[in-house]
Amino acid sequence: MTGGTEGGKYKKANPGPVYAWPMGLWFTLFFAAPLLIIVVYSFLKRDVYGGVVREFSLKAYAQMFTPAYGMIFMRTLWIAVVSTAVTIAVALPCGYAMARSRHQTLLLILVIIPFLTNSLIRIFAWMTILGDNGMLNSILRGLHGFVHGLLLHDGKQYVAHKFMFTQGAVILVSIYMYLPYAILPIFTAVDRFDFTLLEAARDLGSTKVTSMFLVLIPSIKSGIISALIFTFIPIFGSYTVPQMVGGKDSYMLGTLVVDQVQKVRNWPLASAFSVMITLLSMLAILWMLVSNKHEADLKKVSTKEDASVVGGARIFAKSLAEGGKK
Repeated sequence: MTGGTEGGKYKKANPGPVYAWPMGLWFTLFFAAPLLIIVVYSFLKRDVYGGVVREFSLKAYAQMFTPAYGMIFMRTLWIAVVSTAVTIAVALPCGYAMARSRHQTLLLILVIIPFLTNSLIRIFAWMTILGDNGMLNSILRGLHGFVHGLLLHDGKQYVAHKFMFTQGAVILVSIYMYLPYAILPIFTAVDRFDFTLLEAARDLGSTKVTSMFLVLIPSIKSGIISALIFTFIPIFGSYTVPQMVGGKDSYMLGTLVVDQVQKVRNWPLASAFSVMITLLSMLAILWMLVSNKHEADLKKVSTKEDASVVGGARIFAKSLAEGGKK
């Protein structure tokens, strides 16, 4: 026997841990360690001149539940929920149309193209559209001049609408920024769907709309949950969008965290809010994993049941054939 054998069998060395070391080191240095520092800072006292005092304190978490910060939290939650709901409502028909189209590759490229452009450039583009002298107000100004000048003959002066620095602007730009994150997982789920189930539902008397809600939507639940998480979490912690197109009525948690670090120099409070956002993100990811696992288990059970039915039918057919021969 050679030295690399045991019981007559050759055992190959497992190089997996060696390959995992670089990724594990990267993860520890640039994710786990900074996250641990944030958690520790959230339990310390604020220094008068900025930074922290190394004394245990729960003051930062107590400050989070004051009415002023509670209002910011509820506003952030409201904007995130509305933006996510509209994004999913738009992504569902887009993902379905892409999955049923013959030009899937072209449509996927068109969806991915915005990712190739810097997010700040896209936000500046929306600022140009929504500004007081932007494209939208220019169109409305032209329509106003046509109606009041040619039809009503009153010469009424046009007053620019305030689209910028509002909650509506934040919601609209957030939908645009994160729509691809919702379309792609929904498209993937719909593309794997067996469309003969819709035909079977219609044969049983279901309408197109009813079959969509009762058959298609439950079958692509994993894709919808992934789209919810990929849109809600970034919008909930967003900073650039509310900072650039939002106003006083759209001050959100992401902006609050940055202001607490850069302006107020209250690192413990900023860390406490960051911990809360991180915990919310982790709970959402766990929910996605549990839902996907549950759906996978249901598919395994369904596959086993189908296999048992087919196997039973084969045995029954074989027994009939043997009985006929006798």
